[in-house]
Amino acid sequence: MMDRIRAGIAAVGGMVASAFVAGSASAGVGQPSPGQMGLQGAVTPVMEAIHAFHDYTNIIIIAVAVFVLALMIYVVVRFNEKANPTPARFTHNTTIEVIWTVVPVAILVAIAVPSFRLLFLQYSYPQPDVTIKAVGNAWFWDHEYPDHGIKVTSNVLRDEDVLKAELGNDEFNKRYGSMPEGLAKMAKLQQDAAPIWKKRGDPRLLAVDNEIAVPVGKVVHVLVTANDVIHNWTIPSFGSKVDAVPGRVTATWFKANKIGAYYGQCSELCGRDHAFMPITVRVVSEADFKSWVDAVKARDRNKARQILRTATGAPALETKVAEGPRQ
Repeated sequence: MMDRIRAGIAAVGGMVASAFVAGSASAGVGQPSPGQMGLQGAVTPVMEAIHAFHDYTNIIIIAVAVFVLALMIYVVVRFNEKANPTPARFTHNTTIEVIWTVVPVAILVAIAVPSFRLLFLQYSYPQPDVTIKAVGNAWFWDHEYPDHGIKVTSNVLRDEDVLKAELGNDEFNKRYGSMPEGLAKMAKLQQDAAPIWKKRGDPRLLAVDNEIAVPVGKVVHVLVTANDVIHNWTIPSFGSKVDAVPGRVTATWFKANKIGAYYGQCSELCGRDHAFMPITVRVVSEADFKSWVDAVKARDRNKARQILRTATGAPALETKVAEGPRQ
């Protein structure tokens, strides 16, 4: 019987280990990955600290769970009626009672100390190199750069948008204009847009028409608010997640150390199109950031897009996409 129990414990341990390995392997950077189980890859000091705290806490959790499981199995085997027909009569054991009081307290302290360190890191704001004001709207984002005098309005890119950009309005209307609105049309648009999304290298429902940019290795403060209801500004790979509350200004900060595209979205249930409020931040060199700012100031949105895509190694776009907020 003990052999079967040991074999069962070994099998469970193997499955747990395999799950953790698979999750770690499938977690991407900047956007979610198919089958992902772990956190997105870290590109900021805050997210690196979140990863470290997550892994450290999981070690403690798994150790406690394995210990309790082993203890329960031991008790079932050692003190069942057949193995122990005459039960003990004592009701107290001072040593055990002290241990099961002191050890949990020690575990909580071991978790609390790095937790407070992480909170201190998250809410101790270094001197900013760039400041962004993010404003949530129903249902799109405005990003203002007060030090640079620019504002970027970001709407979700839809299947319809990428198809129009690829085919042109006339061809799009020819193919789909006569189709009645409904699930059948949505499914057809999604099917036909799939290869275009792949060619563009953009994640569906996380890409936006006008992306924002920050320079690599610079401290960025994000001041977050909303115009209507509560939204939430979230970029997982930055470790940034903060509510956008009407009439209040909340804040987060990050310092991205790797050039690339990083995606997030509204993470507060805010209404009908809550699922269609993504955020795209491109981390670029300082020279490319200045070029992008100049293009935005000149209102040349398509040039701004090309600068960011080239700077982050994304495929260049040969066609334009729609401008402005969509209510």
